[in-house]
Amino acid sequence: MQYLDNIIFLILLVAGFGLFGKSLLKIYRNIRLGREINRSDRKAERWETMARVAMGQSRMVKRPVAGILHLFVYVGFIIINIELIEIIVDGIFGTHRFLATIFGHTFYGIFTATLEVLALLVIIGVVIFFIRRNFYGVKRLTMKELFGWPKNDANWILIIEFALMVAFFTMNSSDLILQTRGVLAEHGSFPISEMTFVPFLEVFSFDNGFLYGVERGAWWFHFIGILFFMNYLYYSKHLHIILAFPSTWYANLNSYGKFNNLDSVTKEIKLMMDPNADPYAVPAEGDAAEAPSKFGAEDVFDLNQVQLLNAYSCTECGRCTSVCPANITGKKLSPRAILMKTRDRLEEVGRNIDKNGKFEDDGKKLLNDYITKEELWACTTCNACTEACPVLLDPLSIIFEMRRFLVMEQSAAPKELNLMMTNVENNAAPWQYNQADRLNWAKD
Repeated sequence: MQYLDNIIFLILLVAGFGLFGKSLLKIYRNIRLGREINRSDRKAERWETMARVAMGQSRMVKRPVAGILHLFVYVGFIIINIELIEIIVDGIFGTHRFLATIFGHTFYGIFTATLEVLALLVIIGVVIFFIRRNFYGVKRLTMKELFGWPKNDANWILIIEFALMVAFFTMNSSDLILQTRGVLAEHGSFPISEMTFVPFLEVFSFDNGFLYGVERGAWWFHFIGILFFMNYLYYSKHLHIILAFPSTWYANLNSYGKFNNLDSVTKEIKLMMDPNADPYAVPAEGDAAEAPSKFGAEDVFDLNQVQLLNAYSCTECGRCTSVCPANITGKKLSPRAILMKTRDRLEEVGRNIDKNGKFEDDGKKLLNDYITKEELWACTTCNACTEACPVLLDPLSIIFEMRRFLVMEQSAAPKELNLMMTNVENNAAPWQYNQADRLNWAKD
C-alpha cells in the first residue's frame, strides 16, 4: 500500500487528460461538419496576429479596466499552472517540490514568490469580475441571451478559479510552517502566504500531523480542481482559453465585411456576357467554379469551418453587441447571440450524431429555429461587431451567408431590398427613375 497515492494519482491523471482529449476530438469533429475553407495564406502575418491578439491580449486593453483585470486572471492562471508540471512529477514519483532540484534554491524561491503574486492578482481579478457581473449592472452582461446557463457558467468559472487559488495559498502556507519546523526541507519563498494564511494557521497552534494533512488536502484539491476545470471547459464559454489561438490564426485578414463573390456566379455572368460561350457546356470535374449544392447557409453544415470554430471560441463578453447600432436602437439583433445560437445548434447536431452514428434529420435548421429573419435583416453590416471582438471573431460573415440563402435560395428578401434590386436591374441605379434622368441632379 506504500504506492497507493501514486497509483490513484496516475489513474486520475490519465482519466482527466483522456476525457479532455475526447472532448477536443468531439469539438474537432463538429467543426469539420462545416464547409472547407482555405486560410493557409500569409502565414507570417497569421502567426503575428495570433501572438499579438490571443497571447498578447492586445484587443482586450481597448477597455482598460476590464482588459487589465482579464490580463491578471489570464496570465496569472496560465503561469500558475506551470506548477502542474511539478504536481505531476511529485504525484507520480512521490517527490516533494521537484522543480527545486532543477531550478536551484535561489531561482526556485523567485519562481514560487512570482507564482504567489500572480495568484493574488488572480483572486483580485475574479472577485472584481464577480461583483461587476452580478451587482454592478454592466448592460452587456445582463442581456437576455445570458439568462440561465451562460450567466451561471460565468459565475462558476470565477468561483472555481477563486477556490483553486485559495487551495494554492493553503498548500503553500501549511508547507511553509512545516518547513520552519524542520519537518519538510526548505524550498521556495512564499511572501503572500507568509503575510496572510500563515498567521491564521499559527493562531490555532496546529500540530505537524494536522498541518501535513492540510497541505496534502490542499495539494489534492488543487490537482483534482485543475482536472475538473480542464474537463468543464467543453461545456463552458471558457473554451476560448484554448480556441482563441486557432481562431486568431485562421481569422479573416482581408477587409472586414467584404462580401465574397461566388466563383460559380461570377463564371455564370461571364458566360452571359460572352457571345461565343456555350451555355450548355458541362463543367469539368473538380472545376472550382462549379455551382455549390446550396447558395448561402440554412444550417450549420452550410457554414464554413472557421465560422463554426468562431462559434465555439466566443467569449460571450458582449463587446460586439454593446457597439451594435441595431441592438442599441432596440432591434432584436445581438451579434453575440448569433454566435451563441450557432454553437447551440452545432452542439445539438453533435449530440444527434453521437446518438445515431450519423446525422439524422431532426426537422430543425439554424435558420428560423435558432436565428430569425428579423435578426438577420436588422444588421446594418457596419462591422462594429467584428472591430470590437477581442479575439477577431466574425459574426457578420454568418449573417451574410444566411442572408445569401434567403435571397438566392428562397427569394425571401424584404420588399425594400427587392425594390432596390429591381431598380438596379431596370435603371442601373437603386432609385426608381429613368436612366436618362440620372444626371439631372448636376444641372444646377
